[in-house]
Amino acid sequence: MTAKPLRTPLRPNVLLAALLAAAFQAHAATPPADAAYPGTIVLNVDATNTAQQIFTVHETIPAVPGKLTLLHPQWVPGNHGPSSPLNQFAGLKLSANGKPVEWQRDPANVFAFMLDVPAGATAIEAEFEFLSPVEANEGRITMTNDILGVQWNAMTLYPAGYGTRHITMQPNLTLPAGWQYGTALDTAERKGDTVSFKPVDFEAMVDSPVFAGRYFKRIDLDPGAKIPVHLNIVADTAEALAATPEQIAPHRALVQQAYKLYKSQHYAHYDFLFALSDDFGGIGLEHHQSSENGVKAGYFTDWAKNETARGLLPHEFTHSWDGKFRRPADQGVPDFNTPLQNSLLWVYEGQTQYWGEVLSARSGLITPEHVRDMLAATAARYDAVQGRSWRAMQDTTNDPIINARRPIGWGNWQRSEDYYSEGELIWLDADTKIRELSGDRRSLDNFAASFFGVDNGVAVAKHYTFEDVVQALNAVQPYDWSGFLRSRLDGHGPGAPLDGLARAGWKLVYKDKPTEFMKGNEERAKSANFQYSLGFSVGAEGKVEALQWDGPGFRAGLSLGTTLLAVNGRAYKDEALRAAVSAAKDGKAAIELLVKKGNVYRTIALDYHDGLRYPQLERIAGTPDRLSTILQPLK
Repeated sequence: MTAKPLRTPLRPNVLLAALLAAAFQAHAATPPADAAYPGTIVLNVDATNTAQQIFTVHETIPAVPGKLTLLHPQWVPGNHGPSSPLNQFAGLKLSANGKPVEWQRDPANVFAFMLDVPAGATAIEAEFEFLSPVEANEGRITMTNDILGVQWNAMTLYPAGYGTRHITMQPNLTLPAGWQYGTALDTAERKGDTVSFKPVDFEAMVDSPVFAGRYFKRIDLDPGAKIPVHLNIVADTAEALAATPEQIAPHRALVQQAYKLYKSQHYAHYDFLFALSDDFGGIGLEHHQSSENGVKAGYFTDWAKNETARGLLPHEFTHSWDGKFRRPADQGVPDFNTPLQNSLLWVYEGQTQYWGEVLSARSGLITPEHVRDMLAATAARYDAVQGRSWRAMQDTTNDPIINARRPIGWGNWQRSEDYYSEGELIWLDADTKIRELSGDRRSLDNFAASFFGVDNGVAVAKHYTFEDVVQALNAVQPYDWSGFLRSRLDGHGPGAPLDGLARAGWKLVYKDKPTEFMKGNEERAKSANFQYSLGFSVGAEGKVEALQWDGPGFRAGLSLGTTLLAVNGRAYKDEALRAAVSAAKDGKAAIELLVKKGNVYRTIALDYHDGLRYPQLERIAGTPDRLSTILQPLK
């Protein structure tokens, strides 16, 4: 006989809560209406408390009596996952007609706040705070004594049941005294330090953040143009704003090279929001008419030492065409609480990664030689990805949802968001294949102009499918592009898709010394790269980083968090390990390391004898140098 399960009776208040939750969930589950939300939501953000890094928010939401669910945006465009900083949202108080209104969080959806709008009320007043992290381990810092960034999605509640394009917002922002700002939003007026922006739909508002600062400079990157492009710079100090004409010139060239590539503009104006800071959180986040960009304070003042940082703006600018105007169909969701799907991120991000590096070279922001060095590092890294054996690159498009960009211990085996840089290799492959098949008469430039340049002047997102990409490639150069792409997206190797390098006239090789460019990167990162010899890198204080699965270090029992204390009986230094690797080449003696993990000390032996190996690109004799052609400025 089967025993009947014991059931604990629900207490009356628990039962009531469950019934209320069920009722509210049924209300919130209604698909967003394709109709305008009645009235305009007024959003007031006070950003003056820089000492405690607190944004104070007051929101007036038109409403009618009855049930109402307010949503905090969960799925943030550009982050590709449910990344909203709900944990930094606090102090929520609701009222109507001057009296408190109780709310209840939906237990099945913690981003939903459920309430009853009382009889006679015409609006709900919401007050809350957004608490910017004060330490980097809490999250990205969005407010300092000198700089702040307003991401509207973090500071807004909106009514469920309506598409975000159909909700009108009136955003207002109070800044610290005398601060200046940059944004793609249109300003209605500024009274003192309170800025009122023109009413805008909720989706466009979220897509138009604000950077503001004590030290601010705006540079016109396309002087005299009908469609302006501005570089809005905020910095830790006035000195960090100093940019020479020679430094501004390649930023202006970037705009022109992008126009020559895409042959279109899909914005009324474009604003780079650019923070130069050692305190404000670093960022690279695309928007249709702007982008959020955060680098170290010495971008201009230490110009020669920060060349790799100059690839950020070309990448984010490209997203105005690739990702924002042309947008994957499975990201065409009605609101910020409907899950996105990421199946085409290898176009959205992968092709953007490709064009970002190409435009870096074409504009002069990064030299072609150094772009080649960057490409060599990318090719070497993905050629050594052991996780390819079990996880195809296509599946990494799910990683922003699976991992939410948290640190991982075994990236070489687990894989991460490889659709970015491995995607770049696939698009180099496609570019050179078009060039080869067409006798170098056509290229991926033609695809960019036809695919992203369609409907010049139109700012409404134009969605696409895999089949649309294949059709557009075939219009440029007939070929089995579906098979070409699927074999690279769904395959397991061995190795990375490097055919494009060979068609470009170059091959990946390894030498016993890094290029000067890569050596400089190591010095700035305070890291020693033994990835392609011992199978790991060494960071500050001798800590093992980025361990390769089944490499020499892995087989010897190393893991992340291990500290190297000695090499062959002598105190650890990067140079000592390099010397030991060189000395062991073609020999038989293992390299001995004294290591510490936690409270355990042990000696391990690295049975490795192939010397130091650093990736570079080398010309293939007798082949056309298509890579140099690709990196040349367009006329």
